[in-house]
Amino acid sequence: MSGVDVTVRGAGIFGLSVAWTCAQRGASVRIVDTNGVGAGASGGIVGALAPHVPENWNEKKQFQLESLLMAEAWWGAVKDAGGADPGYARLGRLQPVADEAAFELARAREESAAALWSDAARWKVIPAAEAGTWAPVTPTGRLVHDTLTARLHPRRACEALEAALRARGVQIGPEAPDQGMVVWATGWRGLAEIANLAGRPAGTGVKGQAVLLRHKAGDVPQIFVDGLHIVPHDDGTVALGSTSERDFDSPDATDAQADALIDRAVGALPILAGAEVVQRWAGVRPRSRSRAPMLGPWPGRNGHFVANGGFKIGFGMAPKIAEAMADLVLEDRDRIPESFRVEASL
Repeated sequence: MSGVDVTVRGAGIFGLSVAWTCAQRGASVRIVDTNGVGAGASGGIVGALAPHVPENWNEKKQFQLESLLMAEAWWGAVKDAGGADPGYARLGRLQPVADEAAFELARAREESAAALWSDAARWKVIPAAEAGTWAPVTPTGRLVHDTLTARLHPRRACEALEAALRARGVQIGPEAPDQGMVVWATGWRGLAEIANLAGRPAGTGVKGQAVLLRHKAGDVPQIFVDGLHIVPHDDGTVALGSTSERDFDSPDATDAQADALIDRAVGALPILAGAEVVQRWAGVRPRSRSRAPMLGPWPGRNGHFVANGGFKIGFGMAPKIAEAMADLVLEDRDRIPESFRVEASL
């Protein structure tokens, strides 16, 4: 490929998404990753595209809201272009209401969601009976149901992007020289490289373990209980995840912490008892020092840009991040939120 406009280093969700949006705008794009597509944390199994709570609003939450609302059309275009299904569906989310204090907080959030989300989605308290057999255990008999949360299958989503990009003529390979503008979307190891060059911390990697069960739940909302995501996919599986481990010996090994996820899930949703374990998975997610995505020009490296640090929210943020990065890289239009800038994490 000659005359490359944009070289993207990293074939995880940020790299693939930025490449896709740049290619859609007519740029000549090449992706370079020695490990292949979705080889790191982006090749996972959970895929919870969940919003922040509708309160204490800030630019990060607004950016995420806009991205979540873009997602259905964005992933639909990816599917149409390449023919591969990312498993996207906006089916909402259920959360138990633990006590009366939690009930009052949930009711307050109903009002704030109505103001902040407008008619785009709802956050409401419902009787658990409305969820039928898919209702998680809830001490008050009530659940929070939001209609903004969506799911996709991360590994399949990366494969769908790969198919769409190849259909656009984008080359994806293990090595090639930098040409044109260069976007570094290199995950947790990339954070270490940024820190090394900057001479100060930029972030770290946080390991997560997850489990995939064989259970055909149908088109039902995902569940969130005490930090545990329970995500039903359209292929007859349910994903459980994930752990957050700052200290680890092996980035991709699973252990008893994965088994504990199963116990927690069955305690929250007894209908999963006895479900076959299809897969145990582990990967390391990039967590910037600010906890926000790290986006924008790489300080001191002209023509080089960073798209990293999407800890736990990468897939949900991807459509909007890809749009903002394409604006910057291709058109020199800087719409990166201040709290997302590379300098904010250094």
